[in-house]
Amino acid sequence: MRESLIIGICFFAGVLLGRLVDIPGVFIEGEGALYVLYVLMFLVGVSIGRDREVLQALRQQHLKIVLVPLATIVGTLAGVAVISCVIQGRSLIDCLAVGVGFGYYSLSSVFITQYKGAELGTIALVANVLRELFALLTAPWLVRYFGKLAPISVGGATSMDTTLPVITRYSGKEFVVISMVHGMTVDFCVPFLVTFFCTI
Repeated sequence: MRESLIIGICFFAGVLLGRLVDIPGVFIEGEGALYVLYVLMFLVGVSIGRDREVLQALRQQHLKIVLVPLATIVGTLAGVAVISCVIQGRSLIDCLAVGVGFGYYSLSSVFITQYKGAELGTIALVANVLRELFALLTAPWLVRYFGKLAPISVGGATSMDTTLPVITRYSGKEFVVISMVHGMTVDFCVPFLVTFFCTI
């Protein structure tokens, strides 16, 4: 929750700064954001690679553990396709590109900004921050009405980090490994799926 608030404050501070201060184009145009993205991807790889417990737990689980992230991906695509029918001014492909951010706002918004422009990138940022906040705020309700896997799926890529404490509290410690593997798998898919939908 704290991290989401910090991200939100930074975003709105950036909007305010962009409105009030004439920032040289070299800082906001070109490939600067792309290099930041490369560093971010490297750090994600390091964090996954050094977490031996997750990798060991993954080897001990059956293949059925992959069904949870698969259900998240398919469910998100289906949900976004339905929602795109009532959204005016945006194509199905644009909506899918935003949806497959799976809550990974820092990565997906940079990719979408690079390929589709700042407007859709901002929409992706807000949509994916809201997905994470929704998972954090509604976890007990999701468990009660939809089962213990629901907050994991709603959390998307964040189920291995920011939403993991809430998932552990309301779904139970026995779901930690599933949540970690789910987050890691969905996290890995984000750059490929976002790029795919941005380039077709």
